[in-house]
Amino acid sequence: MAAAQASNMKKFKVYRWNPENPTEKPRMQEYDVDVSGIGPMVLDALNKIKNDIDPTLTFRRSCREGICGSCAMNTNGDNGLACITRIPDTPEVKIYPLPHMYVVKDLVPDMSYFYKQYEYVEPWLQRTDKDVPEREYLQSIADRQKLDGLYECILCACCSTSCPSYWWNQDQYLGPSILLQAYRWMVDSRDQNGPARRVKFQNPMSVYRCHQIMNCTASCPKGLNPGEAVQKLRVLMSKD
Repeated sequence: MAAAQASNMKKFKVYRWNPENPTEKPRMQEYDVDVSGIGPMVLDALNKIKNDIDPTLTFRRSCREGICGSCAMNTNGDNGLACITRIPDTPEVKIYPLPHMYVVKDLVPDMSYFYKQYEYVEPWLQRTDKDVPEREYLQSIADRQKLDGLYECILCACCSTSCPSYWWNQDQYLGPSILLQAYRWMVDSRDQNGPARRVKFQNPMSVYRCHQIMNCTASCPKGLNPGEAVQKLRVLMSKD
């Protein structure tokens, strides 16, 4: 019985850094967790640690259903959502915040610059006509299907923070997540401001820093293809 119980213990090494102690370097803290009585996902293990072992551990979480994107982090070298990432079948599990972002505390990355980039692409419907219909703007089935694989993005930043071009140039390169969002609005048949939108990207960095490494597509927890969206955006811009 004791041996069976011991086999359910798993070691978690979790990134820790507290801004209230700026002289202390970031470290990996080890936790031995009995995973026999919890759910199968990484978030279940983190909740177990916070609730029963160490209440000082800080991380974001909300929906637990892979919808909100709050719990994006890096587990054993792969970006993903902790709530839908199964606990790896490895002797130990290493958990870090999303890579190449400033850290607010522990597993919480600073998303403020990422959201500023999102704001830059003006992610809302823009019309140039003055006639407002009494009902919604209609769209054909074919035009609606063009948005499939785009509107599902939850802005978790897993793709952008897995992109080497974004790591080194995020002050100018917008990254796959934001560019997917930009393309989503440019191909929406209800939007009438496409030419003005594309002017923002006519520079060497905003879009063209993508080197098609495709880490973005491999890391997307929603199964989207940001790399393809970036290339389609390039084609669209070449027609101007």
